[in-house]
Amino acid sequence: MDAPLRALVTAVGGYDLCTSEFVRVTPQRLPERVFRRFGPELANHSKTPSGTPFRIQLLGSDPEYMAINALTAVRLGSPSIDLNFGCPAKTVNKSQGGSILLKQTDLIHRITRCVRDALPADIPLTVKMRLGYDDPSVCIDNALAFQDAGASELVVHARTKTDAYRPPAHWHYLRDIREALDINVVANGEVWTRDDWRRCYESSGCEHLMIGRGAVARPDLAMQLKDPDAQPWQWTDFLAALNRYWALLTQLLERGECNESYRIIRIKQWLNQSQRGFDEGPALFEAVKRLRDADAIIGVINSAAKSAR
Repeated sequence: MDAPLRALVTAVGGYDLCTSEFVRVTPQRLPERVFRRFGPELANHSKTPSGTPFRIQLLGSDPEYMAINALTAVRLGSPSIDLNFGCPAKTVNKSQGGSILLKQTDLIHRITRCVRDALPADIPLTVKMRLGYDDPSVCIDNALAFQDAGASELVVHARTKTDAYRPPAHWHYLRDIREALDINVVANGEVWTRDDWRRCYESSGCEHLMIGRGAVARPDLAMQLKDPDAQPWQWTDFLAALNRYWALLTQLLERGECNESYRIIRIKQWLNQSQRGFDEGPALFEAVKRLRDADAIIGVINSAAKSAR
C-alpha cells in the first residue's frame, strides 16, 4: 500500500501497525527525500492520519548500507525498522533482494546483525520472511538466524518464493517455527476472511496476524477479525473509498508527487484485488483494466457507484 491507501484502510479501524512499501537499499546512503516519499507519515509522528502507528521497511543485501539507511529512517522518525526477506518479485530477486537471500543463511544473519548493532537499543528490529526460496525445510534455520542476530519479531509468509501467491498457504510450518523461537512469530498468507484466520490460528498457533492483500481486497478485514459483530462493508462502501483514493492520488498528481501513469496503475491494482473481496469486483475490474485514459476510468467507477445506490 502507498500512503493514500494506508490512510484509507487504517481509517476503517482494527489495524495496530502498518509498514511502508519496501525502500530498496543499494550500496549508497539514500537521500532523506526517499524515506519521506515512501513514508510521509514520518512527518506525522510516524502515524497515519487516523493514528495507526507506521514504520519503514527496508530491502537489500549489503549489511553496511542496510544499517546506514536504517539509521536514517530512525533519525527521520521511524519508531522501528522492518527488514524484507520475503519479496518474491523476479526483478527484486535478480538484484539480490527479498526471498532470494533465504538461500544464504549466513548473509541474512549478517545483514540483520549489522542493522541491529547500528540501531539504538530501544528501537525494535523486525523481519519478514517466507518459508524459503524453493525449499521450506530451511525455515527454522533461517528463523533461528534472525533471532540470533537480534530480531525482536518475525513475520512469516507461509509459502516459499516458488510458491508465489498460489494457494494454499502452509500454515503448519509456522507452528514449528514458533515452537523453535523465543521471539514473537506473526502469521501471514492467504487470510481473506474470518474463517481463514480461524483455520490459520488452529494450524499455526500464532496469535498475531499480518494481512496484506486481504486488507486491500477487504479494507474492513481487520475490524471483522477483531469484532465479529462489526457491520461488514458493502459494495457501496468500497466504491466510496475508491473515489476517495482517486481524489488523494489526484492531489499527489497536482503537487507533482506522482505522474498520470502512477494514478492509473494504482487504481487498477486496487480494483484487481477487490475481485477477492466483493462479488461485484470482477465486473468492474474487467470494465477498466484495458482503459488508459484517467477520465474514462473514473467515469466507469462513477457509473458503477450510481448503479449501486
